[in-house]
Amino acid sequence: MTKPYETTVGECIRARAAAFPDRVAIDMVGEGRETYAECFDASLQLARGLMAAGVRQHDTVVVMAPNCLTSIHAWFGINLAGATEVTINTAYRAKLLEHAINISGARLVIAAAEFLPVLRESEDALPKLEQIIVFDPAGVPASTEPPSFARIRLLPLGEILAHPPEMALPTVRMSDIASVIYTSGTTGPAKGIMMPHAQVCGLAEQSIDGLRLEEDDAFYCFHPLFHMAGKFMAVFATLMAGGRIILDRTFKAELWVDRVREYGATVGLAHGPMIEMIYAQPDRREDSDHRVRRLLSAPFPKAIAEAFEARFNLRGIEVWGMTEINIGTWRPYDEPLRLGSCGRISEEWVELRVVDPQTDEELPIGEAGELVIRPKKPFVFMSGYIGMPEKTLEAWRNLWFHTGDIGYLDGEGYCYFVDRLGDRIRRRAENISSYDIEAAAGAHPAVAEAAAVGVASEFEADDEIKICLVLKPDATVAEEDMLRHLAATLPHYMVPRYIEFMPALPRTPTNKVKKAELRQRGATPETWDRKQAGIVLKDVVASVRSAARQA
Repeated sequence: MTKPYETTVGECIRARAAAFPDRVAIDMVGEGRETYAECFDASLQLARGLMAAGVRQHDTVVVMAPNCLTSIHAWFGINLAGATEVTINTAYRAKLLEHAINISGARLVIAAAEFLPVLRESEDALPKLEQIIVFDPAGVPASTEPPSFARIRLLPLGEILAHPPEMALPTVRMSDIASVIYTSGTTGPAKGIMMPHAQVCGLAEQSIDGLRLEEDDAFYCFHPLFHMAGKFMAVFATLMAGGRIILDRTFKAELWVDRVREYGATVGLAHGPMIEMIYAQPDRREDSDHRVRRLLSAPFPKAIAEAFEARFNLRGIEVWGMTEINIGTWRPYDEPLRLGSCGRISEEWVELRVVDPQTDEELPIGEAGELVIRPKKPFVFMSGYIGMPEKTLEAWRNLWFHTGDIGYLDGEGYCYFVDRLGDRIRRRAENISSYDIEAAAGAHPAVAEAAAVGVASEFEADDEIKICLVLKPDATVAEEDMLRHLAATLPHYMVPRYIEFMPALPRTPTNKVKKAELRQRGATPETWDRKQAGIVLKDVVASVRSAARQA
C-alpha cells in the first residue's frame, strides 16, 4: 500500500530533513555532497532571502541555471516562500527566452552568471523584469566581468543569503502552483505548464511506486531540471523516498557505466536515443558489473530492448506521459517485457481512452486513435498553460485532456504509442516546436516561406531537423549563411541539420502545408547536410554568439 506522502514540496523537504538530518540527500557530480538537513537549511535561508527581497506568495520567480546544488535550493526556496518556480531551458535565447520570461510575469530571475550575456541581449524586450540574482555554481569556472545592464538590477546571491530575517513562511496548499515547466508548442510559442504542488508530489509518488524506490536507493540522473523527468521523477521522487540522488550536469554515453559504478547507483533514467547511444558503445566486462537494476525510460527502444536488459543486467521500466498529465501508463515492475508497449494504464491515478481524433468517439480495442486522459485525484494534472487560457481550453474537450498522441490499447490494458498528431519534432529527448524554427527562418530577408519537419535519424523514435525554404523572387542565400542566421537566434538543439531550397511548398486544397509529405521526402539528393559539409554546430554557435557580444 502506498505511504501517506506529503502534498506540497515544502512539507516534503521539511519532513525528510527532520527524519534523516544526517543522511546524504544529494551527490552533485563535480560539486560535492549535501545532507537532508543541509539542503533544507540552505533552501529555507534562500526562501527568507527572497521574501526579504520582495517576493510574495503566488509570485513567479524564474530560475536559469545548470544542474547544481544552488538550482535545487532555489527551487525549494521559492516553493517554501509560497511562490511559483519557473524553470527556463538554459539554451533559450532571443525570442524564446523573452516569451518564456514575459508570459510568466516574473519580476525576478535567479541566474547562473554564464547566462547574463543572453539576458542582457534581451533586456529591452523584458519590460517586467526588475532584478537578476546572480551566482556562480560551484565546480564551474567563475564568470568573467558581468555585462552592464541599463535598467535591470543585478544582485549577488550572497547578499540575500547573508542575513535574511526570521520571516514566517506562508501556508501553502496542494492546489497552489509549485512549478511552471515549458513544453514546445506545435503550432505556436512554448507553453508554460502550471503544475500544482499535488501534481508534482503525485508524480514523485508514482515514480516511487513504479520504480519501487527505497531509502537505500541511489538514483543517477543527468537530465536538466527544466524537464519533468529529471526534476520530479528522479530528484524529487528520490528525496521523497529518503534516498540519495546522484545529479550530473551532462550526458556522455561512453561514461554512463563508469559513472553509475563510481557512485554506486541503483536506479537510472534515460530516454530512447540516449539508451541507443549507451548500447552503441563497445562491449565491456563492466557493462553488467554495477548495481543499477531499474532504468526508467520513455521510450525503451524495442529494437534493442531485450539485448539491452541482458547486456546491462537491468530492467527497463517504460512509461508514457506528458508534463500536463503526469504518467498515464507504466510497465508493471514484476511483469515481463512487452516489446513496443509503454506499459499498463495507471488506473489508481487516471482514466485513459482511445478516441477518433475527429469525433472523440471511443474506438475498439486494438484500433489506433488519439489518447485522451483525465485524473482520478484532485490537482494531479496541470492547472493550465500560464498566460494562454485559449490553449488550455483547446487541450480540454468533452471533459478529457487531448494529448495529441496516437496509440492503441490491447485487451489487457497495455498501451502502445504510435505517433503524434501535430508537428512536434523529437530530438535527443527534446520536444521541438516547428513553429519556432519556421519563425526564425522567416525572419531572414531572403525567405518567403519555411516549413520545419523531423526526418529519420540513426536512432529509433528520434528525429533530425530539416528546414524547407522557399526564397523570395531574385533572392539568394548560401546554406552556410542560413545556418549562421538560425544559430544566432535558436537554441543549439533546434538548429537544423538539413536545409533544402524548394520552388514551392506542397499544399492541400485548403492551403495547409503537407508536412507529412515533407517528412516522407526526408533527406534527398537536393538536401544540404551540414554534417556532410563538415560543419561542427558548436563552432558555428560559438562564432555567432561571439560576434553578437562584440557588436
